[in-house]
Amino acid sequence: GHAQAEMYAGLQELGVANGEDLKETLTNCTEPLKAIEQFQTENGVLLPSLQYALPFLDLHGTPRLEFHQSVFDELREKLLERVSAIALEGKVEERYKKLEDLLEKSFSLVKMPSIQPVVMCVMKHLPKVPEKKLKLVMADKDLYKACAVEVKRQIWQDNQALFGDEVSPLLKQYILEKENILFSNDISFLQNFFSPSPKTRRQGEVVQKLTQMIGKNVKLYDMVLQFLRTLFLRTRNVHYCTLRAELLMSLHDLEISEICTVDPCHKFTWCLDACIREKFVDNKRARELQGFLDGVKKGQEQVLGDLSMILCDPFAINTLALSTIRHLQDLVGQDTLPRESPDLLLLLRMLSLGQGAWDMIDSQVFKEPKMEAELITRFLPLLMSFVVDDHTFTVDQKLPSEEKGPIPYPSTIPEAFTKFLQENRIACEIGLYYILHITKQRNKNAFLRLLPALVETFSDLAFSDIFLHLLTGNLTLLGDEFALEEFCTSLFDGFFLTACSRKENVHRHVLRLLLHLHHKVAPAKLESLQKALEPTKQSGEAVKELYNQLTEKLELRKPSPAEVTETPSMELPLPTVPTPASR
Repeated sequence: GHAQAEMYAGLQELGVANGEDLKETLTNCTEPLKAIEQFQTENGVLLPSLQYALPFLDLHGTPRLEFHQSVFDELREKLLERVSAIALEGKVEERYKKLEDLLEKSFSLVKMPSIQPVVMCVMKHLPKVPEKKLKLVMADKDLYKACAVEVKRQIWQDNQALFGDEVSPLLKQYILEKENILFSNDISFLQNFFSPSPKTRRQGEVVQKLTQMIGKNVKLYDMVLQFLRTLFLRTRNVHYCTLRAELLMSLHDLEISEICTVDPCHKFTWCLDACIREKFVDNKRARELQGFLDGVKKGQEQVLGDLSMILCDPFAINTLALSTIRHLQDLVGQDTLPRESPDLLLLLRMLSLGQGAWDMIDSQVFKEPKMEAELITRFLPLLMSFVVDDHTFTVDQKLPSEEKGPIPYPSTIPEAFTKFLQENRIACEIGLYYILHITKQRNKNAFLRLLPALVETFSDLAFSDIFLHLLTGNLTLLGDEFALEEFCTSLFDGFFLTACSRKENVHRHVLRLLLHLHHKVAPAKLESLQKALEPTKQSGEAVKELYNQLTEKLELRKPSPAEVTETPSMELPLPTVPTPASR
């Protein structure tokens, strides 16, 4: 057919006879058998010793094709080895000259499946494949697909759109993987979104594929960063910031200095990466990070845009926020004010740089956000006063009570706290982490006291997936409290259900939590929750699926009709033994 003809057309250019020539010879000859024999002699393998061996193979019924094929495969292997060897030997200009000549000769046969690997191998070893050949490869889908990544890089670096098409599905996959972890049905305070170490995360499929695609090519690296910035601006999705840091550190792991030395964020990211690994910013590293921030020179402020994106990575924010809470507790013990702690001030500076990433990249105004004095002079001392309240309450509980009776836990929240959570982004972030902290300590009193402040927070941060993922995990530690009507009313009616109808993600997180803890919830409460959480017409598939799973679990828990029937009156009623709650 036509494709066959096209495939072998290249042979003629090289002066090698092909099927068309044989057809012609046979059509114009008087003795076809003699002509065939002559064609075989002229175009066969030119080795004198074969003259006698071939008839011998014929006797054994080995088709000539099979013989030629095996010779051919053998030769091709040798040729591929030779090409790889040429690529490493002699003077640079000479070896590339040899390969270019080879490419010139062989390229016309690139459509022949048997020859294609050789052509591809030659191109793979050429640091600069001639432009004309790259265009031919690009124009042919199958050839492009068959190309080594080394050749594709040369094509991509001048074709951003084509590179974008290759990268785009990987970025989608990455975001999806992150969301699947946040909404996973396994809820635990031991294993959460932030558990995997940075090194483990960088082994992920998408990061590895992107690293492979980029190789040592700075131009491609820059393109990927440009994609990530654009997507972050378009979607505000912070997972793109994580990928920005992971990609750089993955190249760092491979010691690709060609890229690491030109990325101005490299050393900062490397230092921060060590902090994320420890989930804490120690004093030595704090000094180092501060040195990088203070070292941004006049005229280079644009690097702040990149640093802010690195600091906006949720793994970085998590580390900074956890470190802030730890510092505040230490300050209570040392009787020191927040404004007197340089380490704490640095953490806040980095938090606000990270939280300001979107605005900075959007406005293209590269300067550090101004820290609000109130945050340091009013908000943090407030948090410290909560820590003190807890200490006081615990000590009071242990004192022998004279007539004064038990001291109640302070139940009101200072209005200033609620206001800060609504109006100040950094205060809100730290406040939420403080609430996660007391939940993890199983401090029910403090949790119920501060919970009402979460209903309205700065840009609804208390209803963001990362916070709800962590909160639901920590709430499993307060499992036994779910049997209490008052606790459930505060948590569900007072917090979760206020947002369920307007925020699909909150609906999902509540259902996740109940799937995990339904056996702990008071039955009457469970029934009203089941009604309140019923999906509406607008609900997405995920909500419906979770709701069905929950309904099935609850069906299994209902006693069967046989157990419910009245005990006949003549028998003495036996004391009912509660069945162990099934999960």
